[in-house]
Amino acid sequence: MLYLTFFLTITLLIYSLMTGKTNKKSAMEKRVAVYITGGQEKPAPGKEKEEQPSFYQRFFKPILNDFKKSFKKRMPGEKEAKLEIKLQRAGNPFGMGPVEFRLFQSAAAIIIPVIFAGYAALLRLGSSFIFFAVFAGLAFGAIMPNFYLKQKTKAREKMALKELPDTLDLLTVSLEAGLGFDAAVNKLVSKKEGVLADEFQRALEEMRLGKIRREALGGVRDRLEGVDAVKNFISSILQAEKLGIGMVQVLRAQSVEVREQRKQRAEEAAMKAPIKMLFPLVLFIFPSLFIVLLGPVVIQFMKGF
Repeated sequence: MLYLTFFLTITLLIYSLMTGKTNKKSAMEKRVAVYITGGQEKPAPGKEKEEQPSFYQRFFKPILNDFKKSFKKRMPGEKEAKLEIKLQRAGNPFGMGPVEFRLFQSAAAIIIPVIFAGYAALLRLGSSFIFFAVFAGLAFGAIMPNFYLKQKTKAREKMALKELPDTLDLLTVSLEAGLGFDAAVNKLVSKKEGVLADEFQRALEEMRLGKIRREALGGVRDRLEGVDAVKNFISSILQAEKLGIGMVQVLRAQSVEVREQRKQRAEEAAMKAPIKMLFPLVLFIFPSLFIVLLGPVVIQFMKGF
């Protein structure tokens, strides 16, 4: 019962800290709100009255703001810029900025060793094991946020690559119907959901706020830097715009190329499948099969003696 109480206490503490950040508006939404609503958020129907601030806003938020100010002063600008790029490529998980991510990483490096050491102490495993638990928790807490960020980036890039053929087709159909490129992108954003739709939505918002199309689309390319097909697609659009080439022809060529690349990746994965299946077959399936087939024979042979 003591172990369960300790575990629930730590879990609820971490959950309360994490859920408080999920409702935070992103920096992009705040910048857009300045031009759309004059910086004031439109109240939802039936919610004209100001809601009572939550316990997180009254107690934890001022403390976190102080920590964030302290972290921002000590964080070099170059590292902050690099981390901002990594967070954008990962889709800004939980709406965190560079300072907030470092703050979360530091908190994880403190809280997780305490949890590990607490369990080791409750189980009475000895001082040497407690020291090892603290060291393991410190390493896990420091590495886990960066590992999560890399996995989030890979998953996002994989999803963008999967969405690209349909995105190209929809843009091509819209352009053939007589829409301009910006209107076609707007149609894409309204009809589809996913990584590419979100990125193009952000590009449209940036263009409405004064960015030129080349810079806005270049931002999409930078945030999906790990997807060569998307980079080639954006570069082709920018080159076509610069040289005055028809967008429809460019998009059709890109669509054919992307589908051919997807076919090649599928064939490559099919060729690798037998090699990947070899080790599970040898280590797990073949021994079980031999036991089922030869087990009765061995038993009968032993009974004969």
